[in-house]
Amino acid sequence: MADPDPARTCRELLERDGRTYADEGEVALRDEPAALYRLLVLCMLASTRIRAEVAAAAARELWAAGLTSPERMRGSTWQQRVEALGRGGYRRYDESTATALAEGAALVRNRWDDDLRLVRDRCDGPAEVAEELQAVPRLGPVGAGIFVREVQAVWPDLGPHLDERARRAATAAGLSADARRLTDHVPDGRFVALAATLARLGPTGVRER
Repeated sequence: MADPDPARTCRELLERDGRTYADEGEVALRDEPAALYRLLVLCMLASTRIRAEVAAAAARELWAAGLTSPERMRGSTWQQRVEALGRGGYRRYDESTATALAEGAALVRNRWDDDLRLVRDRCDGPAEVAEELQAVPRLGPVGAGIFVREVQAVWPDLGPHLDERARRAATAAGLSADARRLTDHVPDGRFVALAATLARLGPTGVRER
């Protein structure tokens, strides 16, 4: 059933949990190589069967260890990566993910010259960007979808965009699942936060894993 006051519903959702996933992972998102790489790592960590808050905590520990760019990730040891992931509670997948992080940093260099803005320049639209990013080890469809959803804040040509989980949640809340129509009811500058809030809730009110 359509919501008779979608603007109010949007405001209430944002007041409830109006954070982006980048906010949760302490990624100060800008259209710059290092910030985009940190978002990529955060999304890679979220691609495994692990709770989103654990992935975000593990990402924060990687930043605290200084692993904030592909160069620094490549220069780190496997043990340093394992220990940082463990401090974030990412223990079930820590060893294999430590290896994947190094492989991913090498791919970012070899495929995109350490600058993910090349992905935007080479791809046409959200679907192509998501497909291209899945070349990164451990970055599956879920993680690629999160990246596209979040990066539209600094790559506005990709937006407005809702991933499938956010669209289902919007429908369940009585909101339009059409991103362009939904923007009419969202406060300026808050669309990405609303998309993240919807995705965390999902159609059953369960946070995104």
